[in-house]
Amino acid sequence: MKLLLIGRGKMGRLIAATAVQAGDEVVASLGRDDLDTLASLGRTADVVIDFSRPEAVEAVCAYARRTKTPLLSGTTGLSAAQLRALEQVGEAAPVLWSANFSLGIAVLRRALEVAAPVLGADFDIEITETHHNQKADAPSGTAKLLLAAVDPAGEKTPVYGREGNCGRRSPREIGVHALRGGTVAGTHAVHFFGPDEELEFTHRAASRQIFVNGALHMARLLPGRPSGVYDLQKILFGE
Repeated sequence: MKLLLIGRGKMGRLIAATAVQAGDEVVASLGRDDLDTLASLGRTADVVIDFSRPEAVEAVCAYARRTKTPLLSGTTGLSAAQLRALEQVGEAAPVLWSANFSLGIAVLRRALEVAAPVLGADFDIEITETHHNQKADAPSGTAKLLLAAVDPAGEKTPVYGREGNCGRRSPREIGVHALRGGTVAGTHAVHFFGPDEELEFTHRAASRQIFVNGALHMARLLPGRPSGVYDLQKILFGE
């Protein structure tokens, strides 16, 4: 498979190394210094893989739409407008965006979709996420993904940290808390606090390799598919 990689950070470099080791060809790896070359670049790859920064989304989406190249994006911290731009790529090519490409997180999300309707009425829900001290956005994209899993209709109010005399906890709020430190690859926990019992779902990433493996696996499934917006959950669970 021929890959065009966007982003030369830690994730981008690990994706490139893993892909080459698996026998894939990286036709180009672009960063902020040479991203403008996309404007004049023709279709050279089977898939574009973007693990860069939100400010690169416009150029990446414009390229994918113009060349009709399948696009897989794992960039987090995106605005609503940037997410809409990704969805619009689906008019010309298959596109898949996910805040997390870990198989374990995909299963955790599915488990939360089952647990939340059963427990949500009587249990308080809190989400914590921990990442390395270089992570730029908070809360993490994965924390937002898990929040959507436990409250898909957006009926509850996210509370991002608490300070001072904030009053008693409302049963309609969901606490979302971000911790930053060291070299933690990513730990996410969803707590259900009920009367005299607590249920906790936790996922710990030992390294970024799990995200790389998942992204490359999904990237190989995009070429040949019809144009459209694809969902990682639906592909994995055959829906």
